[in-house]
Amino acid sequence: MEALLAALADPARWRLVNLLAERPRSVGVLAQLAGARQPQTTKHLQTLERAGVVTSQRTGQRRIYALRPGPLRGLATEFDRLAGTADQVSGARATYDRYGLSLQAERGAAEGAGWADGRTFRFRRLLTGRPEAVWRHLTERPLLARWWTPDDLRVSELLFEARPGGRIVQEYRDADDVNALDRVAGRAEGIVDDVLPGERLTYRLSPLLPDGSPAFTAHVDMSLGPTDPGTDLHVHWRITDSTVDAADFVAGIEIGFGQSLDKLAATLAAESADTVPTDATDTDATDTDARSAR
Repeated sequence: MEALLAALADPARWRLVNLLAERPRSVGVLAQLAGARQPQTTKHLQTLERAGVVTSQRTGQRRIYALRPGPLRGLATEFDRLAGTADQVSGARATYDRYGLSLQAERGAAEGAGWADGRTFRFRRLLTGRPEAVWRHLTERPLLARWWTPDDLRVSELLFEARPGGRIVQEYRDADDVNALDRVAGRAEGIVDDVLPGERLTYRLSPLLPDGSPAFTAHVDMSLGPTDPGTDLHVHWRITDSTVDAADFVAGIEIGFGQSLDKLAATLAAESADTVPTDATDTDATDTDARSAR
């Protein structure tokens, strides 16, 4: 397929394919219709023949070329498959388009410092597992690292000191960037405000801009309540200290944190189904522990 795509990428060869789609033609006629010299046309046709898209046969003094529709149909099928995958309503492309609309709206609203102050976001999830088990996934680094990123990202550095005044460091990369060669996708730092194990967790977290300054401060309040047979988790986000450059981050809060909570729910459900103990250590969850010197 790569040879076929390379052969069709040249505009002159594409013109010849179009002419041959109408009917088989000789090299001389094709050169005339394409407005090209015959030697150049012959070379283009030979490339197309090697790629399997045309065939030829000598008739008297002329060589006649004809189009082979099979490879083109195969290519069309592959293009249709790729388009269908990208068009899936529940797929990553739908999320990309949704974020694009949110990004456009937030950038339009970001007219000055403080533009997003007071904005709130609320989330709720009914989770498998008792509050004490959910609490561990909210506060213990190996468990927290399993879910605390949106889809297509992975935690690369994490510190969460679950005590009042404790530090928070969250860094994440593209999930496919296994060798950490691409730029960091995002980094945030914060402070834990209040801890009531199994019941309530509050903290402040600030996504960092490329220069290291905070884009805004998110005041996050998580409350847990027992339900039958699991936990009712409520999360409240409130924004302060927003900068103009915070728009790109604000645009992704609803989508990104919602995806993270969905991953948390799936993780807890899988552990319950497989009876995996919640104190299992995930040594591959992060590239490194948070560097305490920072």
